Amino acid sequence: MGGGVAEATLVEAALRVLNTADPFEKARLGDEIANKWLKGDIKVAYDASKDIQVPDRPSRGSNVKLVSPSEMPKLGKAGSLQSRQALVHSLVHTESWAIDLSWDIIARFGKQEAMPRDFFTDFVKVAQDEGRHFTLLAERLKELGSFYGALPAHDGLWDSAAATSNDLLARLAIEHCVHEARGLDVVPTTISRFRKGGDDKTAELLETVVYPEEITHCAAGVKWFKFLILRKGSKDKDVAVEEAEDDGRVNAEVIPKFHEIVRAFFRGPLKPPFNEVARKAAGFGPQWYQPLAVKD
Repeated sequence: MGGGVAEATLVEAALRVLNTADPFEKARLGDEIANKWLKGDIKVAYDASKDIQVPDRPSRGSNVKLVSPSEMPKLGKAGSLQSRQALVHSLVHTESWAIDLSWDIIARFGKQEAMPRDFFTDFVKVAQDEGRHFTLLAERLKELGSFYGALPAHDGLWDSAAATSNDLLARLAIEHCVHEARGLDVVPTTISRFRKGGDDKTAELLETVVYPEEITHCAAGVKWFKFLILRKGSKDKDVAVEEAEDDGRVNAEVIPKFHEIVRAFFRGPLKPPFNEVARKAAGFGPQWYQPLAVKD
């Protein structure tokens, strides 16, 4: 990569990640770019004079056989080595897409929506976390006697990204609130299954690294969804989202808009049970999702 990224904008650097096919290099490169941004070596988020073309679909390696979600084999409950391998493989694949999703929101929407610097920093941190999760889980999969690409996978996460490619509010609502929160719902059960299956090492990795960091990822989605709604009616274009809880507009405008968007872009009701503790920690209380858990 050389020193080129130091002179590039963050959006141009994000495109490097999206255009990198190998998932391990994607994670490594993303970590390098994230460190440069966080240390100030990349100083500018985007160049307003440049027309950046973001690919409809990020570059992906061909090492994973893709099937439709309905054709995916059952993952099991971690009672056997084969089931543990399948579960970890699924997690690795999810994290590989999470890397692309995090860099895509930066490249696709940051300049387009004139987002403040904190938006870029938040999603750089998310992208860096996802890359670390991918690398650690891929290493764990190797320790379990398998490798990323040994089993089929599906790309359902990117289907949602494609459907929200022209709407930052929808992208935040679906990918970075609904899907992230769904991950929070299922991780505790997954951790329990690994422990019952005698795999304390994988359980510990999920419990101490992945799970707490995923809460912050959902929080980023909630934070910036609020920001966009509140900014529309504010003279201050950099309205402080942290102060928004005192504003009745959150209940009057933000949450109803969230419900409207999810109903438009997400098929069917949200499925309980919900991890209320983790969702609350992310600022995603029941008033956001409970009304969406019933059929209209």
